Amino acid sequence: MTHALTRPVRLDLEAFSRAANLHPDLVRRFVALGLIDATTDADGELWFCSAQLAAVARLQRLRAGFALNYAALGLVADLLDRIAQLEAALRRRPPASSSDSTNPAGASGGRPWI
Repeated sequence: MTHALTRPVRLDLEAFSRAANLHPDLVRRFVALGLIDATTDADGELWFCSAQLAAVARLQRLRAGFALNYAALGLVADLLDRIAQLEAALRRRPPASSSDSTNPAGASGGRPWI
């Protein structure tokens, strides 16, 4: 078992907003929509781990690149995460045997679409 030698960096709403170059109200909206994760302390203040800065940057790129509304951002981000998981699982699979005559290219996926 391993233990962290330092406490994880936590940012309050103001520090996180400055680091992400976003208005605090927009950060609150992202949290309310479930686009980024935050924890709440006993006083009800939002706290963010530094990894959420990367998530916000990704959301900003998606919004700028595809002109998506905030609700669609969540869907697109979830789909991109799922695609990444499936691709990683596919890379971990052993290669298909070359003796499979129904699948000469070694691709997987079952029945052809056409």
